[in-house]
Amino acid sequence: MTSVAAAAERQSHVEPRTPVSAWAPPLVGLAFVAALKVLGLDGGYDGSTLSLVVAVTLIPVLFGAVFAAVYHAELIAHRTGEPFGTLVLAMSVTVMEVALLASALLGDDPNPTLTRDTILAVVMIVGNGLVGVCILLGGLRHKEQSFRVTGANAYLAVLIPLCALSLVLPNHTVAAPGGAYSASQLAFAGAATFAIYLAFLYTQTVRNREYFAVVIKDDEVADKAHKPSNRATLISFGFLVAALLVVILLSKTFTATVDVGLRAAGAPAAVAGVIVAFLILLPEFSAAVRAARADKLQKSVNLALGSACATIGLTIPAIAALSLLYGAPLELGLDSKDTVLLLVTFAVALLTFGTGRTNILYGLIHLVLFATFCFLVVQP
Repeated sequence: MTSVAAAAERQSHVEPRTPVSAWAPPLVGLAFVAALKVLGLDGGYDGSTLSLVVAVTLIPVLFGAVFAAVYHAELIAHRTGEPFGTLVLAMSVTVMEVALLASALLGDDPNPTLTRDTILAVVMIVGNGLVGVCILLGGLRHKEQSFRVTGANAYLAVLIPLCALSLVLPNHTVAAPGGAYSASQLAFAGAATFAIYLAFLYTQTVRNREYFAVVIKDDEVADKAHKPSNRATLISFGFLVAALLVVILLSKTFTATVDVGLRAAGAPAAVAGVIVAFLILLPEFSAAVRAARADKLQKSVNLALGSACATIGLTIPAIAALSLLYGAPLELGLDSKDTVLLLVTFAVALLTFGTGRTNILYGLIHLVLFATFCFLVVQP
């Protein structure tokens, strides 16, 4: 009986095979990048038939690389455990976002507002769209769900000043015209946002890890029993680096193609920020929804609000540094319409995450706010 039990235990610890959707896209993506370099087609859509083929092929290649990156980040996150797990995911998403924004900021036709539009879109997608879907679907399935108020409040305490420093305050300074910071102000804002995020990381990973821990004990026991081996984690790290490299190398082609497409369609410039935000958040979106349906709302909160914190806390310093280094124009200040919507979002979020329990009412309200944002992007 003992040998049978031991054999069964060894069989239960056999590493599952990496799915084709996780290892093939990074390899295909690297081959695609190499082909574009050889053919000289990495500048985006130029109206030729060959560039149209590139533009059509670019979308599945890029999406495949993004999903593969998040898959491997999740596997590494499973190995490291919470709250480091969600931190791995947030960092991976941020690397992809900075690559896309930097390519637009430093390209041949710089877009000084894409960073602002993307950050606002991330906050709206996460704070209203993702939070609303998770709370609504979780509430429909489990009626009420609980989470740690201390953790949610910590996220909001970080998000509110980060958004104020990066998106609201530039409209109320006089050293530079419009919604821009002067060079010294931009340097200070970048340093301040980075300092806030570092303080948050220290709280999340060292000082008060219990604020962000997933509450379900049975799942924690199961997770420990099925953690990936060091070998599997190392392989996933290699594929993660490859997938992120694909996104970085294709970012210039993607942003140039999106710009041409929006101009041809006559769409507002802010739509580009929404597209970039959806691209980098879509895999994380699905992971958070799965967690909410499994009654792990704390993990959904960690994924959603954590990605928003990382987006601003890391993206703003990186883009600010690039702007200062290369003298690229950067406009961050929101208009009055978007400022009002941002303030309403945070006011509702404080009420949503203020009790430690949610129901479908909160989810529906956040979804209405998200629908309002989407409508006003198309019809400003």
